[in-house]
Formats: sequence, C-alpha cells, structure tokens
Amino acid sequence: MNDTAEVQSSSLRRAVNWLQLPASRSKCFFLILLSVFFTYAGFHHLIAPAFYVSIMPPWIPAHLELVYISGVFEIMGGIGVLIPAVRAYAGLGLVALLVAVYPANLYMAFNPELFPAFSLVALYVRLALQFVAVYWAYSVTRP
Repeated sequence: MNDTAEVQSSSLRRAVNWLQLPASRSKCFFLILLSVFFTYAGFHHLIAPAFYVSIMPPWIPAHLELVYISGVFEIMGGIGVLIPAVRAYAGLGLVALLVAVYPANLYMAFNPELFPAFSLVALYVRLALQFVAVYWAYSVTRP
C-alpha cells in the first residue's frame, strides 16, 4: 500500500471511530439508513412543500411554516443521529416529530376522497408504518 492510500485509510478509520457506530452491522445499517431517510425527507419538505401542506388538517394553523419547521427538524435529527454526543436526543426528537406529524396521516386516512392518488389500503398502511418508524428511530439511537 502506498503512503497516500495509508493516509486515506487512516483518516477513514478515525472518522468511523469518531462516529462510534454500533458494533452490530444491522444496527449500523439501520442507523445510517435512518439518517439518510430523515435528511432526505427534510430537504424534500423545504424544496417541495406543496404536498406536505396539502395533507395537513385544516384545524392546524400556519401550514407552510410548520412544513418548513418540520423539514428543518428532520434534517437536524437525520444529521444528529450520526453524532455520538447527541444521538439519543436526536432519536427522541425524531420520535417526537413522528408523533407530531401523525395527525396529517390520520387526516389523509379519514378523508381518502381528498387524496385520490393514494389507495385506501396505502393510507392505512401508512398509519401502521408510522409506528414502525417510531420504533426504528428509538431503537437504533439507544446506546
């Protein structure tokens, strides 16, 4: 191995060690996937907010502002789960966020006529998947 390759390998090892990723390969995979998922979703909220605004129940005020705020918190949580010092807090923050956005999923499921692009089955599966996401965010961010 040449000197450049050794330096790159050493730098990569230091970065991975700093992240203190879980020893379990599956937990590590799901932690990184969680980060990618929420970071992407957060940016999507910021660059294409119209869909998210459309699924918010009418009784919730400030739709666009809340979509932007949730997007920022998704990005913060997605990045935060990779930082060892705040990983557990970021996980709890994502759990809280998932609970906070659940009314939008309920609104969609209880008003399927407003969302003809989605089947009724998909809307109800989405309700169940939210609980899976809560478990995912909580379980992979625990020490």
